[in-house]
Amino acid sequence: MFGLVANLQKKVIKNAPQYLARPLMRNPANAIITEKRKECPSPVIPETYKNGALPSFLIISSLNQQNPDFFVFPTKRVLLSLVALFGNILLASCQGPPESVTLATKLETRIAELDGEVGLYVHHLKKDHSVLINADELFPAASLIKVPILASLLNKVERGELGYQDKLIYTKDRLYPGEDLLGSFANNEKLTLKKLVFLMITTSDNTASLWCQELAGTGTTINTWLKQKGFLHTRLNSRTPGRADARDRYGWGQTTPREMAQLLIRIRNRKLVSPAADEEMARIMGRSYWDGEAISSVPPSISTMSKQGAVNASRSEVVLVHAPHGDYVFCVITKNQKDQSWKHGNEGFSLLRDISRILWEHFEPQQPYLPASGNEQFR
Repeated sequence: MFGLVANLQKKVIKNAPQYLARPLMRNPANAIITEKRKECPSPVIPETYKNGALPSFLIISSLNQQNPDFFVFPTKRVLLSLVALFGNILLASCQGPPESVTLATKLETRIAELDGEVGLYVHHLKKDHSVLINADELFPAASLIKVPILASLLNKVERGELGYQDKLIYTKDRLYPGEDLLGSFANNEKLTLKKLVFLMITTSDNTASLWCQELAGTGTTINTWLKQKGFLHTRLNSRTPGRADARDRYGWGQTTPREMAQLLIRIRNRKLVSPAADEEMARIMGRSYWDGEAISSVPPSISTMSKQGAVNASRSEVVLVHAPHGDYVFCVITKNQKDQSWKHGNEGFSLLRDISRILWEHFEPQQPYLPASGNEQFR
């Protein structure tokens, strides 16, 4: 790891300047931000910090020793470097305070406003920069779990075990309680597998999701496929033998912000199922009925891939943005939210919109975007 600050186990920081003291959240986990800026040596700990106990602060670092360029701060004299020490997070500078607020600080400040826990993973694919806050912690997947269901299902199509244009017969006994579109179908009405998949992803139809899960070979089959693909934490719990305890804790499924974002990256790179299957998934995920949160902070002329999720105490969204200056992906998931309302102004929904706006403004500063006045009436 680049410039890892050593021998801090028993060191203390007292009277740290204000710019060095930014508590991340009530329950901070490892946070990493990798960005680019030239002429910044390995981080140092000022003499001021050599006495006292290490508090929980944000640390930002480059993980790429081969490329020591950084862009976190506009000043050339500042470097933020990660120090993971007993789960604590420290902010360190090279030679002086930053001249402006960083992307990391903006995200951390906004996240701290939510009454609950938040996980975030951000990665700019062209610049190879990442921001990680609780990115490897388990969260309820809610409807995000429909992405691996989709991938596992198309894997069976790719192998010839299912036909994408196969006709299926809907019966009312499949209906899952809720406002699913599939519930408006007549008993014994026919539909193609392609239409079923479209309903599961685009409108997040739960009845369609359970049916797709069954067609993919049950939750056990899907979880085995995920493990084979290297996803060690994302799991389907619903109607899956042996996962009752996990379902009680996380609901239908569980995931981490990093793994959910990595799913979209692999789809984008055509390296998840097959080039053809991944391309179809990208097209499906480019059409979302639920566009009132993170997607609403991206200009409508910009194409995206996304999936949204929500249960009482959790809000989530994963988005890959095909931005003019390079694609970037982010996944935001909350849990243990105090605000469990289903209104547009829910704290979690607002967080999704704000994080998306912050990222667009940071990565595309030359193309500012402000949603049209009155757009709330369409959300």
